[in-house]
Amino acid sequence: MRRRSFLGLAATGVLTPAVAQARVPRRTRWLTTWAAMPQLTEPHNMPPAPFTGDGLVLADATLRQTVRVTAGGTRLRLRFSNAFGGAVLPLTAVTVARPQGGRAGTSAVEPGSVRRVTFSGRTSAAVPVGALVVSDPLDFAVEPGTNLTVTAYLARGQASTDITSHPGSRTTSHLIAGDHTESVALPGATPTDHWYFLSGVEVPSAADAVVVIGDSLTDGRGSTTNGNDRWPDQLSDRLRGRVAVVNQAAGGNRVLQDGLGPSVLARLDRDLLTQSGVRWLVLFEGVNDIGTADATDVAQKAVAEDLIAAYRQVLDRAHAHDIEVCGATLLPFGGHGYDDAGGFRESARQAVNHWIRTSRRFDAVLDFDAVVRDPANPRRLLPVADVGDGLHLNPTGYRMLAESVPLGLFR
Repeated sequence: MRRRSFLGLAATGVLTPAVAQARVPRRTRWLTTWAAMPQLTEPHNMPPAPFTGDGLVLADATLRQTVRVTAGGTRLRLRFSNAFGGAVLPLTAVTVARPQGGRAGTSAVEPGSVRRVTFSGRTSAAVPVGALVVSDPLDFAVEPGTNLTVTAYLARGQASTDITSHPGSRTTSHLIAGDHTESVALPGATPTDHWYFLSGVEVPSAADAVVVIGDSLTDGRGSTTNGNDRWPDQLSDRLRGRVAVVNQAAGGNRVLQDGLGPSVLARLDRDLLTQSGVRWLVLFEGVNDIGTADATDVAQKAVAEDLIAAYRQVLDRAHAHDIEVCGATLLPFGGHGYDDAGGFRESARQAVNHWIRTSRRFDAVLDFDAVVRDPANPRRLLPVADVGDGLHLNPTGYRMLAESVPLGLFR
């Protein structure tokens, strides 16, 4: 007797190939083209008055932000994070537009460029505590290296003073009362140099992404506000959109312990493994672990050993997802508060850098230390690269890092 199938099911209960192919649409491959590491907002980084009240933030307020995409696409979608929110994040309306003159940090947009964003077909979204929401795809073309304006309106506001942001935006955002998501200009808006809630932009692309995990040296302390001249920005300029550069750094961040934001070990899944289209990782972090550990021989030997063990963990976890890892050596900090008279922290830095250079565990090594250290005093930064505090770089120093990266690593 011949076996029959019913509604495309074979006698075994498995979808036949023809039916399976018909029912499963081709999936779009999304690529993260911009991101900002979500953080719990400290009191001095909250939205300025009157936008922060008693247990309520941004009630009946519009927030306009600009971000710079690194790879282009004909469509886009947004990610909003409520990772550290103490209450539901109610997004009443969201739009995207082209900033006036293509500039970062401007409050005005190009007339006729405003498009409304939806979430599962709705014009609003309620992001649960600890969660994120991804918008629907929107037909809105962006070119590599261009700025995008994202405007959000919160009618009720977020009912908590625990909110999610990225304080080190080095980009000016704007706040104004009422719903101005479709307004061309925001006269009288209050400027603030922080990003809030927005954590990612994605485009459909066959390109790949490199994620940079780091601290303030990657977040861009010492760079130009609204200048987009951090070293990952300048690397992206060199790559010309062939590879997306995703900056997942935060000032004060550490590898081993939470500080300003979760530690690298705690945030690796969120900031690396769940990002779209990632093929490479640049790991450039550890100086804050050394600088905040006691300046004793015992403490510094321990932190150096712990950093190396943590790097091994990052390598193992990244390689399990077929992500190649470039290790970057730690920069000198002579003359900064991290410097100690006994040289114990410098010894720890040298031990960590020696392992990065010689362990052969990394797929590639970026010797940033050699690029910006002063040959006449290797414990210090080159004066031309130093922003003036002995630890952070100026735009020239960041350019030196970006230009030292072999573009062939990202083929």
